[in-house]
Amino acid sequence: MENISFKRKKEQKTIDVNNLEKIQGFKLDKNVSALELLKNYKTLGFQASHVAKAAELIQKMKKEKVDIYLTATSNMMSSGLREIIAQLVKHKLVKAIITTTGFIEEDVMKTKKDFYLGSFEVDDTEVKENTLNRIGNIFVPDDHYVWLESFHNKFLEKTCAKKKVWSPSEYIHELGLELNDENSVLYWASKNNIPIFSPGFVDGAMGDHFFFFNEKQKEKLVIDTAKDLTIFYKLILNSEKTGGVFLGGSLPKHHLIGAAILRNGLDCAVYIQTGTQYDGSLSGAHPKEAVSWNKLKDEKNSVVIEAEATIVFPLLALSWMNN
Repeated sequence: MENISFKRKKEQKTIDVNNLEKIQGFKLDKNVSALELLKNYKTLGFQASHVAKAAELIQKMKKEKVDIYLTATSNMMSSGLREIIAQLVKHKLVKAIITTTGFIEEDVMKTKKDFYLGSFEVDDTEVKENTLNRIGNIFVPDDHYVWLESFHNKFLEKTCAKKKVWSPSEYIHELGLELNDENSVLYWASKNNIPIFSPGFVDGAMGDHFFFFNEKQKEKLVIDTAKDLTIFYKLILNSEKTGGVFLGGSLPKHHLIGAAILRNGLDCAVYIQTGTQYDGSLSGAHPKEAVSWNKLKDEKNSVVIEAEATIVFPLLALSWMNN
């Protein structure tokens, strides 16, 4: 009997392999730069090729003067990506940031307090008994939150004396002006007038602070989230071209692509995520799904990297800064 599996008759000529990149590795040269390494990723296949495409897309956005909006979940700030994002903001390489309250409060904490490398596999009862809190394999001592509460309560009194109603981005800007740490995202955002939007601003420890503060006040401090919609939507509508770089999913991801519907979608998008699309979650959705909602204009100007952001984003940020 003859094996005819790979002796099929070609029925279509729609894919010409001669026009495709060849899969191949590269020489392991100790003198190779990180930027050269990133370019070599293109022909490795799998997610490495997606990382290389993301770097090319970011360069395209820079060349075409696309306003790049960065979204990030709070765990990005928990990690060492904080200092990397701060450098992008320092050099005004992002138009705005959309994030969570955890991102804000952890940046403030890190201006005075360190986070520590622990373990994913530690006994969490032991962690608790050592007055530590675990974020994956990162440890955060209780006293960091004690310090944050003390610092923020003083800031609340000062801020409330100025005016009683603040949008989240206004409040975050004012908070950044209080900081003196060049590793801080808020510090550079306030210095460079780059807005930070947090649509779920009363979540987290700072939300607790707002509650207890207002319990003692006759005139309450009001966080006006609707005002930020006006600021954010006008900002994105006034951009000639818009692109997004998404670190993780959740509310920040949706807030940007949801707003992009008003302008018939983003022009470009780079997703870095670990979520799966098969549960129907927004966090796991791919750019092609955004096209169906008019959140993204064209799938060809997008890429999704299915990877944990601390592994790939430093390489992309290096390319973003230097090319």
